[in-house]
Amino acid sequence: MSESVIYESRDRVSVVTLNRPDKFNCISQSLLEGIESGIEQAEQDTSIRAIVIKASGKHFCTGADLIEVKEHSRSRELLDQFIGYGHSVMQKIESSSLPVIAEVNGYCLAGGLELMMCADVVFAEEDARIGCQHSQYGLVPGWGGTQRLPRIVGMRRALDLMYSARWLTAKEAEEWGLVNHVVPSATLGSSAYEYARTLTLKNPEGLAAMKKLTRQGADLSLQDALKLEQNFAVPALRSDNVAEGLSAFREKRKPHFR
Repeated sequence: MSESVIYESRDRVSVVTLNRPDKFNCISQSLLEGIESGIEQAEQDTSIRAIVIKASGKHFCTGADLIEVKEHSRSRELLDQFIGYGHSVMQKIESSSLPVIAEVNGYCLAGGLELMMCADVVFAEEDARIGCQHSQYGLVPGWGGTQRLPRIVGMRRALDLMYSARWLTAKEAEEWGLVNHVVPSATLGSSAYEYARTLTLKNPEGLAAMKKLTRQGADLSLQDALKLEQNFAVPALRSDNVAEGLSAFREKRKPHFR
């Protein structure tokens, strides 16, 4: 595990903490490696049921480490590798079979926004500020900003945010659908973690199927997406965990999923 990221797990929840507070957790090669390692460790541990991505210090993430970007830009090959690796790490978050919850404090800008958008559910503190900072410095999003942002908020809002480089308040981000829950700063950590803990009580196979179907189906026609769902639902409804859930319902008790 990279020193840029801290990994810990408790109560069947893995916590991946960005740990470059002196750099506002800007994204470097080592930080990407740490995130990737954290996701892989969580997936390999069969006891883990959810992942929380959070940050140490005052800010979630203020974007790419521009010093590293400048160094990589001296070689087209090096820059392509750096950008490509960032894509692969963020896609790993999206494609993980585990629910991923982002816990956003302070500034979440540019590459930080791109990272946040890969999570399944986002908690943000009331004072958080969220934006696409690239145009402020003549940059172009490279880790999915031009693709994920319009898919979440719509094309006009996405272009406005990218063109203007303005920062949304947490409440605005919630209204746009970028954030699910806005909470007081003092309760941010406990809110995100307790939400993750509630997921550990649910059927892990069911949650994984929901995530896969939702993400894969978004790029299909409705008819193809419905067929995809049907193909998953039939075998899933015959699983041991579904049988346990139905028995628990009938017996008026809490289910115990494997």
